[in-house]
Amino acid sequence: MNKLWILLILIVALVFFNSVYVVQEPHQVIITQFGKPTGDPVLTPGLNFKLPFIQKVHRFEKRFLEWDGDPNQLPTKDKRFIWVNNYARWRITDPLLYFQRLRDERGAQTRLDDILDGETRNAIAKYDLVEVVRSTNREAMATEVDAEDEVTLDDISSGRDVIRLEILAKAQSRTADLGIEILDVEFKRINYVAEVQRKVYERMISERQRIADRFKSEGQGEAFRIRGEKDRELLRIRSEAYRKAQE
Repeated sequence: MNKLWILLILIVALVFFNSVYVVQEPHQVIITQFGKPTGDPVLTPGLNFKLPFIQKVHRFEKRFLEWDGDPNQLPTKDKRFIWVNNYARWRITDPLLYFQRLRDERGAQTRLDDILDGETRNAIAKYDLVEVVRSTNREAMATEVDAEDEVTLDDISSGRDVIRLEILAKAQSRTADLGIEILDVEFKRINYVAEVQRKVYERMISERQRIADRFKSEGQGEAFRIRGEKDRELLRIRSEAYRKAQE
């Protein structure tokens, strides 16, 4: 008889614990029955109940989530190939729609890969390289090294920030029916491909070498002038000393 009571208590406890679930502050919950969503999403934290065994709890984040893209080699409008690496922040706005369309965070990340990589490629292809790497029409600052060289920068009409906002707007319009919202898109890194990098470095080295040669030539000229003045001064001192010795 005692064993029967113990078994009954265990069954009741198992049913009770299987019918109770807790929603934490950073989570929102969808309940499914035989794989299909049932009822409204549970958005507020607290203790809740469900049918034991036949209903399942699916928890989703309320907090901001991270999307980190892979570096992609993309062509600009002026046919320059560059490596572009960007990242984004997003959140789940409709957990029911999110579950129906994407199922889980892995599905969402895969979908975001397609959307953000595609919109980044489309945006970069519409602009010249100078528009991608610059944000403002600032004036070139002459440094002490190249103060005598005239430096000019091409004007831009859009710039990197405008391109970033364009990617964000296009991506947001494509995720509206997925139950998620893209909050921000940023460029992590923009760099030349290896071949272009080598040419840029060679041009930079050549420019620095030209400036170094100019400084070296100016230094040699100044050294000759100082030696000439030294020789003249030495000759004057010797002549003066000889005159005084003769006197």
